[in-house]
Amino acid sequence: MTNIDLAAMRENYTRGSLSEQEAPQVPDALFAQWLEQAVRSQEPEANAMTLATVGNDLRPSTRIVLLKGHDAQGLVWFTNYESRKAHELAGNPQAALQFYWANLQRVVRIEGVVQKTTEQESAAYFEQRPLASRIGALTSPQSRKVANREALDLAYARIEAEVDASGKNPERPLFWGGYRLVPQYWEFWQGRVGRLHDRLIYSKDKQGQWSIDRLAP
Repeated sequence: MTNIDLAAMRENYTRGSLSEQEAPQVPDALFAQWLEQAVRSQEPEANAMTLATVGNDLRPSTRIVLLKGHDAQGLVWFTNYESRKAHELAGNPQAALQFYWANLQRVVRIEGVVQKTTEQESAAYFEQRPLASRIGALTSPQSRKVANREALDLAYARIEAEVDASGKNPERPLFWGGYRLVPQYWEFWQGRVGRLHDRLIYSKDKQGQWSIDRLAP
């Protein structure tokens, strides 16, 4: 139970609008604009996005991952290839991403097919990560049960000592790398007064061309 009156909580959406006339013909151009504006508005972790996957048991699951690259080909993040999300993507590569930028009262949703990045892309990103993050990737058996926090800390300390003793930068493990979601559908949501929000969607036809439509809020 909570003493907070959730039913009475209200947010006035007055910070923007979105029209078909101002929307670019391709969605990644609008996304690039909105992402830059989110960063400039000092949105906390503007590149944080919810990743939704579905396992073979048809149970959906979500988690927050960090966008580390985007272009017309798709949106990229990096993770452990032995994690729950990796197993679910191996069985069903259809996935969805969502960004929520509260400062701008905006949401972006993307649906598409996920594929692994090349080994070269994964290695290049791994090498630029802080050393602590690289050691963490080597340490963590992501999504699997561990005895306790102490077990993780001890494993980290052991690998850290091995790295210090070798004097070499740790190489990317084969179980770690990137994914790229290739979009087939985008939705751009802008909060508006009276809950009559703007919702523009981009859908791709069989020829690979994008069309723009408006959805009722």
